[in-house]
Amino acid sequence: MLFPTSKIYIQKLSDDLFEQKQVSVSVLRLDQLHAIVSGNKLFKLHYFLELAAQQLKEGIVTFGGSYSNHLVATAFACKEIGIKSIGIIRGEQPKEISHTLKACIAHGMELKFITRQEYDQKEATDFLESINLSYPDFLIIPEGGYHPLGANGASLITDRIPSDTTHICCAIGTATTFAGLSKNLKNEQQLIGFPVLKNMNDIEKRVTFLSSLPYNEIQIQIINKYHFGGYAKKNNHLIESMNLIYEKHQLPTDFVYTGKMMTGVIDCISNGFFKKGSEILCIHTGGLQGNLSLEPGTLKF
Repeated sequence: MLFPTSKIYIQKLSDDLFEQKQVSVSVLRLDQLHAIVSGNKLFKLHYFLELAAQQLKEGIVTFGGSYSNHLVATAFACKEIGIKSIGIIRGEQPKEISHTLKACIAHGMELKFITRQEYDQKEATDFLESINLSYPDFLIIPEGGYHPLGANGASLITDRIPSDTTHICCAIGTATTFAGLSKNLKNEQQLIGFPVLKNMNDIEKRVTFLSSLPYNEIQIQIINKYHFGGYAKKNNHLIESMNLIYEKHQLPTDFVYTGKMMTGVIDCISNGFFKKGSEILCIHTGGLQGNLSLEPGTLKF
């Protein structure tokens, strides 16, 4: 790993609801790994960075939107290992760019804004060939590390999951981390995904591609009710939930990923989704810098 992982720990949450429902809830604090390359990002980038170093690449080209934690992590990681980084950004450049993109620039990433129509073609052969022509000695990383290499890196997270865990809960963006977690499930474990995008109906296909394994319908479950309108969308209920989670557990979450997942997990516990005796582990995937785009005072942390 590019950075030491010793700061990662498991936080046990105490709550009257959990006691009433007789379930145990803990959080794998991947967000503590590093101030910038936090959460699942370092894991997803691990084998790409290794490959770039082995092949003596000049830099890395990757993709993302205005709130992409992946872009920030890539920019910082590339700076650390002394190579260039290029970010292909979804949408035309606005008058005021997001805090996330400002962080990318601060870490040396060159940003290239393209239209949403062009961005939708980012996986097309012609588009990728044009990128290779523009940046011939750069390694291309798909959006969010969406590639078997990214999933292989994410699978390393399971080394930190206790063996008595019955349910692993994770937010889903590109499904790369989710697929990585699915690779090393124990027989009695369930993996539960909370998509943060609206109408994400191709998760089975994504997981199969990323993990190179058959989709296990018995052990994998998707709960689509907690996207709060779509990617980087939010409402008062989500913000109130995030503030309450912090007040009760001193657990900071972000409104794009972990806040939605934790809200969904707590709601599912309240509704009796989890059986008595369940040992639930929630993956905190980091990305807290995304909260900087919120109005000051919105969150209590």
